[in-house]
Amino acid sequence: MKENQKKKKFIKERKNYKRAPLMSVHVSVLVAVILGQIACGYALGISGTALSDAAEYIKISDLWTGLIGAGALIGLAGSLIIGRLSDKIGRRKMLMINMYILAAFSFLHLLTSNLLLTFIIRVAIGLMIAIDYTVGNALLTEWLPKGEDSKRQSHLLIYWTIGFIASYIVGTFVTGFGAYTWQVLLASGGIIALIPAIFRSLFRLPASPTWLASQGKVKKANKVIQKHMGRKWRLPKRFFKREKKVKDANEITFATLFSKKYLRHTLVGGIYYACQAFAFFGISIFLPILLEGMGVTDAKISGVIYNGGMFIGVLLGILIFNKISRRAFLIANFLVSGLLIGSLVFLTHIDSMVKLTIFAIFAVILSSGLVLDYPYTTELFDVKVRGTGVGTCITISRFGAAAGTFLLPVLTNAGSANLSMMVCAIVLLFSFVVCLIWAPETSPKFKKK
Repeated sequence: MKENQKKKKFIKERKNYKRAPLMSVHVSVLVAVILGQIACGYALGISGTALSDAAEYIKISDLWTGLIGAGALIGLAGSLIIGRLSDKIGRRKMLMINMYILAAFSFLHLLTSNLLLTFIIRVAIGLMIAIDYTVGNALLTEWLPKGEDSKRQSHLLIYWTIGFIASYIVGTFVTGFGAYTWQVLLASGGIIALIPAIFRSLFRLPASPTWLASQGKVKKANKVIQKHMGRKWRLPKRFFKREKKVKDANEITFATLFSKKYLRHTLVGGIYYACQAFAFFGISIFLPILLEGMGVTDAKISGVIYNGGMFIGVLLGILIFNKISRRAFLIANFLVSGLLIGSLVFLTHIDSMVKLTIFAIFAVILSSGLVLDYPYTTELFDVKVRGTGVGTCITISRFGAAAGTFLLPVLTNAGSANLSMMVCAIVLLFSFVVCLIWAPETSPKFKKK
């Protein structure tokens, strides 16, 4: 009885920490995740320019080019395991060390030009990136105040894009190392990774209060909140009500994601992410083909259009993110981008500049949908299965990315650019249908009460 009275008094005297204004702890977590996103974007992007340089000095087959180029994407498929692990052991520990490991693997590129070892290193780097993709986003949404969490997550793609574009700039202008240039470029990702690694050591990341509470550690969670925010803040009331009923994390399995409660969310998250990745990684394949048809073979122009379109698209996505519902955004994005790329298949006789304009608009529209990747997949799952759920969606998406990287060039060589674009349009319109039927609304602003 006394225990219940103390609990009620504690709840009454303190406020929900998710209703707090932005504080230094929020800024520290946000900056730590932002720096990680820049490092991830750079690490993924640098392989393309490095491999282009390698082809000038060493004999490298299309198979090895594809494997090494997709190595980090293959490693990202480990998100399934990473997410599950973070739901069992927490977020903080993994984020404190992954960027150091990523840097160490990146520097290993300086020691070997063996293609098999290079591929293995790229896979390992992808696994470390998976930690920031899954665990970093979970920690961010579990710390930031309500309303700020999804908004700040939607901004993360700006920083990922900055890292990605930075890798293109470095890859284009860093020269002078001869046959070692491609190894130096791959290793440069280690320098970028050390920045978030050191920041996270200097400004130590806090544990996730809601994750601790989901494990039944309510008192410990409140201590963490009060340590970083002051004594006037506490967990949301719902965690006190079910303090004795919380399931142990070991009871949550992969099968849980395919139970009646989560099946729809798991399927939507995995399918939309995979279809988006398929088309997104196909952009870099389609654009040079179209430019070549117009007599433009300068790779720098291709890169400017590709990276510029992606950056404009992300800014557009952020601009409209909170103005329309998540569901409407998803459905419209896949429908419009699918129709745009599909129109190029049938409008074969139009002026080449009109074709390029349509393709540029397609790149902008598709890229705007990337803004949904972090907040929407995170919002699909509650805290008990968030790491596992997000990790599963990212893993499924990597199959789409790998298919876009390998299948589209094969289709282009076997048929034509039109065949590749037709397949891309079918994939996007398939996702449109899936989202139209199943996609739930996760935005607090547009949810039906």
